[in-house]
Amino acid sequence: MERDDPVPVEHPSVDGLARDPLPLRGRTALVTGVSRREGIGFAVARRLAAYGANVFCHHYRPHDEEQPWGPDDVAAVLDGVREALADPAARVSGLSADLADPDAPRRVVAAAAAEFGRVDVLVANHARSGGDGRLPEVDAAMLDGHWVVNTRSALLLAKEFAARHDGREGGRVVFMTSGQVRGPMPGEICYAAAKGALAAITPSVASELARQNITVNTVNPGPVQTGYLTRDALDPLMPMLPFGRYGFPDDPARLVSWLATDEARWITGQVVSSEGGFTL
Repeated sequence: MERDDPVPVEHPSVDGLARDPLPLRGRTALVTGVSRREGIGFAVARRLAAYGANVFCHHYRPHDEEQPWGPDDVAAVLDGVREALADPAARVSGLSADLADPDAPRRVVAAAAAEFGRVDVLVANHARSGGDGRLPEVDAAMLDGHWVVNTRSALLLAKEFAARHDGREGGRVVFMTSGQVRGPMPGEICYAAAKGALAAITPSVASELARQNITVNTVNPGPVQTGYLTRDALDPLMPMLPFGRYGFPDDPARLVSWLATDEARWITGQVVSSEGGFTL
């Protein structure tokens, strides 16, 4: 019996093994939910800028105005991202949009593409908080409010991103979920359901977009202090954190930014937790 010729193994050159200090130079990243300097979106945008990317920051200050932590100065937020730019040719821009509007994802992606010519990386970091409760307390309006922002808009952003992607190397989509697949989130039925849907749909979206040379992954950032965790809330968590500390926004930002690079080109359809061993 004749044997088929073996498939050759490819190895990178020695030069190809070296890490590029600016792995996203010449690429453009769109990050949603970049509204506060204490937030994960801000940390992600800064990391991507430090990796050489142009960064288009979506923000929506009215949401934060309704939250206990309050709003930030959006101009100062964008200046903080600009401060991290590592490529002299790279720029930062942004747009305010309410992602509860079904047309907002199209407008946000279109604005980023118009500003920079194309978008290579989409990080759907935004989230609606508040207006939630235990199961006996929720109603259809509460569930729908979380669905349209936390799930629908993320999928529509991915759709618009993919429609504009020309198949070149570096296409990346990163969704953000929470730890609801790892344990209960008491009093957050609406949020947990909407964010959990993104984790569940990740393999299906990844399968569809692979033919366009786009990877799709979802990150669970774990317990991260973004200004909402009080001392009373943190103290019970400390025994469950093996490293003896809670997360900071740059902790998940490191993972998200790495997923945006070519080093992560063979990773898709995964839900990855960056939680410091929280559920061990």
